[in-house]
Amino acid sequence: MRADAGDRTFRGQVGLTPGPTDTADRVPGGRLLVGTSGFAYPGWAPRFYPPDVRGDGLLRHYATHLPACELNNTFYRQPSPSSVARWLASTPPDFRFAVKAQRSGSLGAIAGDPVARLTWLTDPLRAFGDRLGTVLFRVPEGVPVDIGRLSVLLAAWPHDLPLTVELQDPSWHLDEVHDLLAGAGAALCATDLPDGEAPPLLVTGPFLYLRLRRDDYPPNELARWVERVRPFLEAGRDVFVFFRHDPVGRGAELALELRAAVVGARA
Repeated sequence: MRADAGDRTFRGQVGLTPGPTDTADRVPGGRLLVGTSGFAYPGWAPRFYPPDVRGDGLLRHYATHLPACELNNTFYRQPSPSSVARWLASTPPDFRFAVKAQRSGSLGAIAGDPVARLTWLTDPLRAFGDRLGTVLFRVPEGVPVDIGRLSVLLAAWPHDLPLTVELQDPSWHLDEVHDLLAGAGAALCATDLPDGEAPPLLVTGPFLYLRLRRDDYPPNELARWVERVRPFLEAGRDVFVFFRHDPVGRGAELALELRAAVVGARA
């Protein structure tokens, strides 16, 4: 498979699979699941939302234009069954949610006893059913690499819940860590930060997961990301891409631009 310099594919056992996908954005190959981090931003009107759209109408409008969303609010509190039911009712069957695991529970699971914490952390997420694209488990900067704790966490993680791990502390960027994720079928999140270099794309799970966090991506930079993700899509691998939320909706515009560029290039 062709890939940019610095991109790498791991061929370990893959034990997790994402939910079923439709034929949208799959002509041919894997599905591009692009969106933004969060959706409930009325300030995105009128650039993305119509001025009169509010409440549950925000997600309904969002889902008519983009196929996936990375939920922000689940990072701060566990989702209630009624909230999940509303989100599912507002989106079509092929729409996918990437759900950020609650932060204190995640930190406790990686720094303490994951076996004791994972049931509380993951059980509410089962309400998403096959609409759950993946759980994003974030290990914050300041939590240094610990191979033993990661091994215990991955062994305890429920195998029916697709897992993506974002390792924010640079000490985790080791081949041993990547191989451990690949053996568990967990995706490694690649995060493009405003003040850093573009990250390598390392495939450790059944799909690729990118977080593009810059305020803006000019056309030439967006075109480079199209070229970087295209080989993975052509190889049949689904790719999640999420732009940051911002005050006016530029992130949503970028998601639409990336989607149009990829679909147009593959037509």
